[in-house]
Amino acid sequence: MKAKLTGKTAVITGGASGIGAAIARKFGREGARIVIVDMDGENAAAMKRDLEDMGISAMAVSCDVSDEKACHEAMRKIIDETGGIDILVNNAGITQRSSFRDTEVSVYRKVMEVNFFGSLNCTKAAIESIIERKGTIVVTSSIAGLGPLLGRTGYSASKHALHGLFESLRTEVSHLGVNILMLCPGFTRTNLQLRALDADGSITRHAQSTMGKQDSPDHVAEKLYRAVMKRSPILVLTLSGKAGYLVNRLFPSLYEKIIIKNFKKELER
Repeated sequence: MKAKLTGKTAVITGGASGIGAAIARKFGREGARIVIVDMDGENAAAMKRDLEDMGISAMAVSCDVSDEKACHEAMRKIIDETGGIDILVNNAGITQRSSFRDTEVSVYRKVMEVNFFGSLNCTKAAIESIIERKGTIVVTSSIAGLGPLLGRTGYSASKHALHGLFESLRTEVSHLGVNILMLCPGFTRTNLQLRALDADGSITRHAQSTMGKQDSPDHVAEKLYRAVMKRSPILVLTLSGKAGYLVNRLFPSLYEKIIIKNFKKELER
């Protein structure tokens, strides 16, 4: 049986590790040619080799998504070599854990440059090819993009901004055959938290607070693949994530109390 993504090119930013790597493996197994875009060129090249060892056609591109010019150059290179982009997964991101009162404004700027402008830069550079191929744009948001999250004001702000941008963009391109899917994982076991920024921009050593059972990157990738095939507009994952999404929409004051109770340790130093 022919794999459902055979002949398609899937570009995955932040694709060398965590959720991005799991998506690369899953989409590759389903027949897609995978392009790993990552700031760490060595990690991207290593992921390319891993995919090729699995029999998956792959390409690696080193790119800092916060650099607009670099994103345009990377997407132009990808389009020239592959012929076009069918799926763009805007997955590259960083996080932050510190109180608003302590956090330097430069930390907010850095988080926004990667999480928000990184997705904007890559999409802007790829949009004409995606329109031409009636493709899909996936945006890795978070449960933090659907409601408040104590101790992560910068991270949550960047994810909320992604919803504003891409859900509005959907209204402009859906009639052209382009689907935009907001991926909202719950707490997931990755190395992202090991690189979380503290109030001064250094890597925090403060323990992470979570809520509910943590998901796995492979499960996220499996669910995302199914959602892409259905051309779904949003995918909310984990039991606690789905419950939180519903409670916040119906009873926002209650949701705030739940968040404060479960994450108040984030402000203890």
